[in-house]
Order: sequence, then C-alpha cells, then structure tokens
Amino acid sequence: MALSAKLNLRQSQSMVMTPQLLQSIRLLQFTQLELDRFVQEQIENNPLLESTGAEDYSSDADNPSPAQDDIGDSELASDWSSMEELEVSATTIADRLDTSLDNVFPDDPGHADPGAGAASAMHRGATTGTDFSANPDSDFDFQEIVAATTSLRDHLIEQIALTLRTVSDRAIAHELVDSLDPSGYIEVDFDELAERLGCEVEDIDAVLGVLQQMDPPGVFARNLAECLALQLRRKDRFDPAMAALIENLPLLAKRDFRTLSRICGVGEGDLVDMLAEIRTLDPRPGLAYEHSASEAIIYDVEVREAADRTWRVELNPDALPRILVNRDYYTQISRSGLNPDEKTFMSECLQNATWLERSLDQRATTILKVATEIVRQQDAFLVQGVSALKPMTMKMVADAIGMHESTISRVSANKYMLTPRGMFEFRYFFTVAIGASDGTDESHSSEAVRQRIRALIDKETPDAVLSDDSLVTMLRKEGIDIARRTVAKYREGMNIASSVQRRREKRALAVANG
Repeated sequence: MALSAKLNLRQSQSMVMTPQLLQSIRLLQFTQLELDRFVQEQIENNPLLESTGAEDYSSDADNPSPAQDDIGDSELASDWSSMEELEVSATTIADRLDTSLDNVFPDDPGHADPGAGAASAMHRGATTGTDFSANPDSDFDFQEIVAATTSLRDHLIEQIALTLRTVSDRAIAHELVDSLDPSGYIEVDFDELAERLGCEVEDIDAVLGVLQQMDPPGVFARNLAECLALQLRRKDRFDPAMAALIENLPLLAKRDFRTLSRICGVGEGDLVDMLAEIRTLDPRPGLAYEHSASEAIIYDVEVREAADRTWRVELNPDALPRILVNRDYYTQISRSGLNPDEKTFMSECLQNATWLERSLDQRATTILKVATEIVRQQDAFLVQGVSALKPMTMKMVADAIGMHESTISRVSANKYMLTPRGMFEFRYFFTVAIGASDGTDESHSSEAVRQRIRALIDKETPDAVLSDDSLVTMLRKEGIDIARRTVAKYREGMNIASSVQRRREKRALAVANG
C-alpha cells in the first residue's frame, strides 16, 4: 500500500470542560465562607456586578430627616434660647453632684489641663502603637484592642525579663523559648545548644529549672510525666506515692490498678482519688495561648415542621449571596463612544456576570433538591432520633432526583442542615448499611449501631462488663448482623476502652465508693 498525503474531513463529538462549566462545579463544593470570598472578588473585578446586601449607614447630618427639614427658624431660635438657659458648665455640674468631671471623664479634652492632653493621648495610643498626640485625626480601630491576644512566647518573654538577671541566662532562656512546641514542651538537644551558645550544659539545666517554675504550670517539660510532675509540685501534691504513679503512666493507661496499688503502696480507693487528681491537670499547657481563628458555621438549609405534620425544607437567606447584574449601566455605557477593546471588555463582563448569576441560582436549586430528598428518606430520624437513622448512599439520592453521584458528593461537602434535632452536615446522613440477622431485607445504619453499642456499654455494671463477643450476641438478638471486628472498630472509634480495662476501672471505682 503506497503512502501518500491526503486531506480528510471528519466530524466528531467530544465533551469539553468550558471555564463556565468549571466555575459552576467549583461553586457547588464551595463552603459558605469560600463562596462569599469568591463572590466578593467577582464584584470587585466586574463593574456590572453589585451587592444587594449592602446597608447605607450614612449619618443623619448628611441625610436629614423630613421632621428636621420642616422645623422653622423660629422654633430653632426658641430651642437655642432654651438651651442657653441651661447651666451645663463643668463648675455647675461639679457643685451639684459634689464631684469633679476629672474623676468621671479623665480623658475629656474640654476639661483637662493642657499638659495632660498629650499624656492622655499617648496613653490611649500605647496599645496600638499610634501617637495620637501627633496625629489626632489618625484612624483608630477599637477592634484591634478588643481582639488582641497574648501568645505563649510573649507571655514567657515578659516573665524572663523579670526573673533572669544576667545577659547569658536571658540568651539561653530565649533559645529555649524558641524551641517550644505549641503544646509547651521543650524539644532541643542540650549538647548542640551548649556548643552553639558557647556555654556548659549545666548552665542550660539551671536556666531550664527556673523556666519550669513559670506560668503556665507544666511548661518547658521534656515529656508528659515531667509536665504532670511540674503541675503537681505547684499544687504541693507531688508525694512519693504520686511520684511512683507518674513514673508508671503506661500501667495507668492499661488500667492495671492492682499493680499500681502495689507499686505506689496505697489502696485502690486512694489510687482512684490520685487518678481523679491527675485528670484535672493539663497535659498540653501551651495550647491555652494558641488562639486560632474559629469560623462560625452557617447552615445552608433549615428543616421545620409544617402545620400538616410534614417537613418544610427552606434555604437559609443568610447563606445566599445577594448579587445584581446592572444591565441598565451596561446599556448606558454601551451607547457612549467605546473603542473595540472596551466593547469587548464590557461584553465579557456582562457574559460573566450573567453566568455567575445563573450558576448561583443553579447551586441553590441543587442544594435544595438534595436536602429535600435527604429529609424525605430520613423522615424517621427527624421523628425518633439516631436510632431510626436509615442507611443511605449518594447513589440512592442521585437516582431519586435524576443527578449524577459526583454532583451529590460535591453538594454534600461542607453543607449543613439545621433540623429540630440539631445541626448536621449533609454527609452525616450517608451511612453504611449493616444487614439484619434474621435474613430479612431490612438493614441498619452504621451510625445507629454505634449509638446502640455506646448505650449498651453505658448500662453495664462492674460485675457484668460486656466484652466484644457479648455485644455481638446482644446485637444479633436485636436483629443486627455484625462481626466482632466491626464492633471492636466502632468501639475504638468512639474512644471506649476494652472490656478488661473497663472492668478494672469500674471495680476500682466501686471500692473507692465503698
């Protein structure tokens, strides 16, 4: 067959991910805060987009009320004359109230001596680092003072300046402070630090001993045992029995109270009291100074009971971005003389704004459809609680509303529903099915099985602690077909100790309670 160059015309179809379609997919999986930031960026970059949620906080002086406009000159003159008759001077008020305005309003610029004005302004600007005496018209943000927090490092540096006197000791202390982890534990090689600072290891140990006496108690510890010991010494409760208990924390984790009682030389009742005291300590003292910004959760959908005993599913108006496409402005500016580049830019802005408006509407409609179907399938949960939660997959919801399973996954991510039983994430309602032990088609939700396991363990007594095998037997009697390893996995996921450890702890508590 001879090789030759030919021109062929073919027609084919293919799926192309356009930027607009990609934007719609991204909007589905955005959280509320991410959506607000994205919409705000679009408003800043697109002159045709406007936010309809903005409020007008103009002052009354700029927008006088009609009542003020209707006041005549004679009435104003009368009011002014009556105000002149009032004695509101500082001397008069001081005589009547038997006090001085300097005590009530020490920062009042109208009643202070000239020398105190600068000092008062410097005092007010000390926190924000602003010299208000030099620039009285500078911006002053009160929120910066209210929200100011002290970090662990700053808190320790202040104490070091008052505790250590020599320059060498302060240099060692600053290096140790920089070696702290967020929990307040020291992580540094003393030999390497001594070589870097040109000092002896004994000097570092001496400075560390001083730092371990600082606030918060337990800071600068090298391990958990030392952290607990430092806090107990601060409370004057580090006796020989407590010291032996701290040295055997692995046995305490296993709830081996019999061995611990023998090692510490105390009875099980006293051992339980010592354990209760240890639980009051803070194993991570440095985290009290970690002030991470917490984001408030805004629910997307609210579920309320209607008058006919059905459920009403509504979108949260506060979670919906309020944008408006200003087409009047586009028409007005299009009539003016624009060059081709400007016309192209305005056309793209109108297209992007229209597409964003439709994408947001489609996002709200999709969320509402998914939430409505979840409520329909989980009606028993809203009435009876977690025990009535049904197993449900994303494919079940997708088939019911005629959407793809990937769309349900994007909608369910970081979306919340406010119900009469609390606020839940959409994904909370999608649980694995556990079959029935009686051979029927009825299945049970894994979340409902977890709650049932917790309820059975909470009801157990010291003489009848339930093992995993016992839990399996009891659950199968209730019609739940579950394996022992599954029970163990659910129990460990809920941070519930094994039956051996629970039996030791319950018996020790029984002995302590007499």
